[in-house]
Amino acid sequence: MTDAYDAIIIGTGQAAPPLAKRLSEAGMSVAIVERHLFGGTCVNTGCIPTKTMVASAYAAHTARRSGEFGVQIEGDVRVDMKRVKARKDAISARSRLGIEKTLGELKNCVVLKGHARFRSEREVGVDNSVLRANRIFVNVGGRAAVPSMPGLDRIPYLTNSSMMGLDEVPRHLVIVGGSYVGLEFGQMFRRFGSQVTVVEMGPRLVNHEDEDISTAIQGMLAAEGIDVRLNSRCISVSGDKEGVIAHADCDQGSVAVEGSHLLLAVGRSPNTDDLGLETVGVARDDRGYIVVNDQLETNVPGIWALGDCNGRGGFTHTSYNDFEIVASNLLDGASRRVSDRIPAYALYTDPPLGRAGVTVSEARRRGHSVLVGTRPMSRVGRAIIKGETTGLMKIVVDGSSQAILGAAVLGTGGDEVIHCVLDTMYAKAPYPVLRRAMHIHPTVSEFIPTLLGELVAPEPDRRGGAVEVQ
Repeated sequence: MTDAYDAIIIGTGQAAPPLAKRLSEAGMSVAIVERHLFGGTCVNTGCIPTKTMVASAYAAHTARRSGEFGVQIEGDVRVDMKRVKARKDAISARSRLGIEKTLGELKNCVVLKGHARFRSEREVGVDNSVLRANRIFVNVGGRAAVPSMPGLDRIPYLTNSSMMGLDEVPRHLVIVGGSYVGLEFGQMFRRFGSQVTVVEMGPRLVNHEDEDISTAIQGMLAAEGIDVRLNSRCISVSGDKEGVIAHADCDQGSVAVEGSHLLLAVGRSPNTDDLGLETVGVARDDRGYIVVNDQLETNVPGIWALGDCNGRGGFTHTSYNDFEIVASNLLDGASRRVSDRIPAYALYTDPPLGRAGVTVSEARRRGHSVLVGTRPMSRVGRAIIKGETTGLMKIVVDGSSQAILGAAVLGTGGDEVIHCVLDTMYAKAPYPVLRRAMHIHPTVSEFIPTLLGELVAPEPDRRGGAVEVQ
């Protein structure tokens, strides 16, 4: 027997619940299918739980520094990892259960638990049921990529998901991968008390950032005692349940890093390999991401892909924006496009990195007449007051058009400050508009107009890149 609906949504990541709500409120009958945990990566193994743990790590770090602020704490600062985990689990569960409850209360919406697979362009099988609809939305997210690494099949390892189950502080955490996931976990567990070594294949951490940002991030991690091994080639692993050894050829020569735990943080893979997409001819790229157009439609009419599985963002905010684009176009007669959004994200180390638009290097590659304003956080009053002077601010503009091209704020509050720039970019206002704005003192944001008043052309370095003039 086949159950007919106006729409089927597969997966309950950050695009799916609001889409189900909009479609339901528009009078459509909706079936939404979840095979595991409601809320997807963000709620269960991503943003919410990891940033909760970052907050615990920040509390431990601040407590250890309390003497710098004239506050005396008696005895050593100790981290109770079981309580850290319990707090994280409670906050994550609250979000997950809230999503499940909201979906269950939606009018015209049926929630099914099970594994969905396409049977035809309009039919989806869920265990023993068959659902039919003229509109099907895929929002199945992604998972940690597991590389082909010699020896990996013979030792235990962790990913961002299984890290959530740790209730003890590793003696020595070895992390393969030096970008978002690896650095956030590396810093937090260093603050929890672990020895931490990051093994990165590239020439620098967070390799897609400008070199000054990467260098500053490495410096702040090194200051906390995190060991970083760059240009690590021919990585292999060995060991047993008692410990692991990461072998690599890197800048320091051939190394063998002995640790108690191994975390793989080398990227993500989409959950698209077991949906039966090949049955209906939905195109995927060579990494498994569903190919979509500017309106998030697949090559098969009536099937959309939203969130991490389409390869067009990989963040909670891009997933939610996918929902907004699809809902506006479908229900409001709009013509919104993915290409209209400005890249923006944050790296939640402490201090965080807030990023919007393009880097200096990318702006130069695109042929812009680049001007750059920079300022170290050690010259920002708010940072000095808080005793958090690590990092720098920078903004990139086109000297000819006066358009703001991008910005990076690596420093206290950087993940919030960056929105001053981002909103100005969306307004398509020339940089003098922001340059003349009056901001509140003492804040970090007040220095954005200052940066725009101190723009200079970056000097090319000997490798053909650019070095920002301080």
